[in-house]
Amino acid sequence: MNKILELREKRAKVWEIAKNFLDSKRGADGLLAAEDVNTYEKMENEVVNLGKEIDRLERQAALDAELNRPVNTPITGKPSTGSGEEKTGRASAEYQRSFWNAMRAKVPSHEVLNALQVGTDSEGGYLVPDEFERTLVEALEEQNIFRTLAHVIQTSSGDRKIPVVASKGTASWVDEEGAIPESDDAFSQVSIGAYKLGTMIKVSEELLNDSVFDLEAYISREFARRIGNKEEEAFFTGDGTGKPLGVLAAIGGAEVGVTAASATALTVDEIFDLFYALKAPYRKSAIFLMNDSSVKALRKLKDGNGQYLWQPSLTAGTPDTLLGRPVYTSAYMPTMAAGAKSVLFGDLSYYWVADRQGRSFRRLGELYAPTGQVGFLATQRVDGKLILPEAVQVLQQKAA
Repeated sequence: MNKILELREKRAKVWEIAKNFLDSKRGADGLLAAEDVNTYEKMENEVVNLGKEIDRLERQAALDAELNRPVNTPITGKPSTGSGEEKTGRASAEYQRSFWNAMRAKVPSHEVLNALQVGTDSEGGYLVPDEFERTLVEALEEQNIFRTLAHVIQTSSGDRKIPVVASKGTASWVDEEGAIPESDDAFSQVSIGAYKLGTMIKVSEELLNDSVFDLEAYISREFARRIGNKEEEAFFTGDGTGKPLGVLAAIGGAEVGVTAASATALTVDEIFDLFYALKAPYRKSAIFLMNDSSVKALRKLKDGNGQYLWQPSLTAGTPDTLLGRPVYTSAYMPTMAAGAKSVLFGDLSYYWVADRQGRSFRRLGELYAPTGQVGFLATQRVDGKLILPEAVQVLQQKAA
């Protein structure tokens, strides 16, 4: 943690040097000479690289903390005369042990098959044990920034109907003995279903049978990377056809709060306009979301008092800020181009992610037997939708 703090302080110092250089080298027109541009970009790249190294170290620290947790629960009660396995269903130790034995074995014994029936058979595959499913969800949160910002719910079957207030009634001034006008609230419904997302991993038999190889950790990391990336792409840009409806969708997505004057640049006034395009009640929980190229452009902008809008974080686990609100980045936010929605500002807890039941996970033992490989198949059903479009505003670049 001391290393992370040291890097954060170093990044802040480099940024101060870069800002001072930028201020001292700007000409009367506010622009830099060609040789000064190269020098500044080297400084800015160092800030970016330090930020990426900080993110890597924080993820490493989180993973180390997870792996250093005790694998056994200390005995705090009286010894029982039973088997000691109090958990039932897919959470039982017997089921978990049998599950991973079946994943490694070519021909599972009848005892293993019977134990696996403790879980629920879905889509012809076996649901993963509860312990492994929690590991997978935790990995998804590391890979998929959207899940940490959105509102995640669990659904069992059928579409989830979410009631939404479409319009609110108002009060009126009334003359003496005058009739009070009616003004009712109007309600609507938003429906969230489930779309299937799947991936498959092939592992060599030699690697599978290696007693040193941590099969559970490898599969959870790889499934998290694939599923997390595909989920995040859909949560941003999905069209609602066979996949979730993204927050940037033209219909049903975030509202366009500001249209930039340029197709490839941003101004201070446009960022302020975007900030105040969002209603005040949403601003207290709002965040900025953009890709790295947009952050790079924003780092050069100043407010009316000569202060830079973007401020680096000095506290571990705390994001950088813009106008006092957290800044997050994602590769799935569009780059600045004609008509692109390059900057998002809003409360993403109004984007609901619905996970349907558990994740299905099964072994394909014979399909790849001629090549000495074993396949592992994972599927999940998920949907996502922005429940209240006014809670999220976007800045859209000028059309060509």
